[in-house]
Amino acid sequence: MLVLTRKTNQSIMIGDEIEITVLSVSGDKVRIGIQAPRDISVFRQEVYENMDETPDSPASSDETESS
Repeated sequence: MLVLTRKTNQSIMIGDEIEITVLSVSGDKVRIGIQAPRDISVFRQEVYENMDETPDSPASSDETESS
């Protein structure tokens, strides 16, 4: 894992197309902004992990269609 220190309004780049900006820091909460191409999906981790567990999720419907 790469660990970086950033201040408010500073960014990091992932590749050439994804920019993550620290918008604000308040106590133990950090607000970030993510700029990415529309074809790249961005999810909170807990939402992403639940996508495989939900029967109606796109990921699980792909698996059932191919069976």
